[in-house]
Amino acid sequence: MKSNSPYFVYMLRCADSSLYTGITIDLHRRVDEHNNSDKGAKYTKSRRPVALVYSEEYGSKTEAMQREIKLKKLSRIQKESLISKNNLEV
Repeated sequence: MKSNSPYFVYMLRCADSSLYTGITIDLHRRVDEHNNSDKGAKYTKSRRPVALVYSEEYGSKTEAMQREIKLKKLSRIQKESLISKNNLEV
């Protein structure tokens, strides 16, 4: 069964300034889970609060997963450059 919902690749800035990358179909729900529930990633649970600093939208889970892998391989400087161009950080 194919979902019509877009997939999002996102980056979060954790309280310790580290970056976390993931995928989801609901950005707001997922960020809330990272901050407020046991459904957040193990990595972010000890680094709360987190803030959404970057996202990209894709039409399929496969595309989003491929992009997530590429983003995770980027250097910290390259990730910060993407974040500054995206300007989501508050």
